[in-house]
Amino acid sequence: MKATPTAQATLPNALTAVLIAQFLSALADNALLFAAIALIKSQQRPESWIPLLQEFFVVAFILLAPFAGPLADAFAKGRVMLLANSLKLAGGVAMLGGIHPLWAYGLVGVGAAAYSPAKYGILSEMVSADRLVAANGLMEGSTIVAILLGVAAGGWLADIAVPLALWTVLACYAGAMLANLFIPNIPAAHTGERFSPSELLRGFITSSALMLKDRDARFSLGCTSLFWGSGATLRLLLVAWVPLALDIHDTSTPANLNGAVAIGIAGGAALASAWIRLDTVNRALWPGLLIGPVIMMLAPAHDLVLAVVFLVTIGLSGGMFVVPLNALLQERGHHTVGAGHAIAIQNLFENLAMLFMVGLYTFSIDHGVDAAHAAVGFGAIIFIGLTLIGVGRLKLSTRRS
Repeated sequence: MKATPTAQATLPNALTAVLIAQFLSALADNALLFAAIALIKSQQRPESWIPLLQEFFVVAFILLAPFAGPLADAFAKGRVMLLANSLKLAGGVAMLGGIHPLWAYGLVGVGAAAYSPAKYGILSEMVSADRLVAANGLMEGSTIVAILLGVAAGGWLADIAVPLALWTVLACYAGAMLANLFIPNIPAAHTGERFSPSELLRGFITSSALMLKDRDARFSLGCTSLFWGSGATLRLLLVAWVPLALDIHDTSTPANLNGAVAIGIAGGAALASAWIRLDTVNRALWPGLLIGPVIMMLAPAHDLVLAVVFLVTIGLSGGMFVVPLNALLQERGHHTVGAGHAIAIQNLFENLAMLFMVGLYTFSIDHGVDAAHAAVGFGAIIFIGLTLIGVGRLKLSTRRS
């Protein structure tokens, strides 16, 4: 696939604007999570409210999945990103204004659900297929730096004052909206979409069926869903694991440890761009298989430095694993149902996995399972799941060769 003439003429500036907008929006997203966690703790809410933050966030992705993809493909994706960031800003304002933190964070989730298909789908409209993994590497790299700064800043600022953290989040969302204005209006992929809820739902089901029939898309959906479901759980699990294993009780330490994962993912994204192409995407399985065992090794650790080493390793493996699989799904989606539709379908499967696995984690802590044992269990789930997917993929590749 070749970029459109408009995209070719404006590619450097357009890509820069996309990366800046994504950086600021992702920074705010991650800072807001830890600000919200600190807010819940300061209000002495039940401990189960912390994983419920993630549940309220991902429910928006699930409910809006049939509509987010068509929205991204029916309009210029830069303007869809602008609208989505305005919804995130509104959620941050609601939280600062005293609205129930779960509902306010859910509104941010609505914005994120609209944002995701547009931010990834626009890449396949701006670059050719042979550059798509590299473009994803840039996107993931900027995102990971934003996550690193966001979790560190969110935890640090929340320990100083929760309102200060929330005001910083609002400033970042506003900056992202400003950057969105500099993304050119690349022609919509699927103009003339009709926004009848029933028709969109039927179309989404049809598109999902087409993607699941596609060998490569099915492989990508299975792997990324398992990865992000477990990743969302690990992020929340660290909040409980740090005081148990390291006897540290602030907000910034679990935030900084999430930053260690982000550092690893940034390195993994760079390695993936250099080592893995769409025609060698099966290589991504090998680093992916390391993630589960390393999480299991982290569980009994009681040393901060060792924990950082394990978490960077998890991130490094994860970056090498997920970046090529994202590119694979975008490429298959662009040639079948549209990149925006494909990312929305991916969001549905990934967020169903998050909802299930975070729900399982919430259930386990409500029934007295400590964070260390929960980490062992989730590490095992990742390893077994990816092993089964990998064996099936390699057998199919062998038969086709």
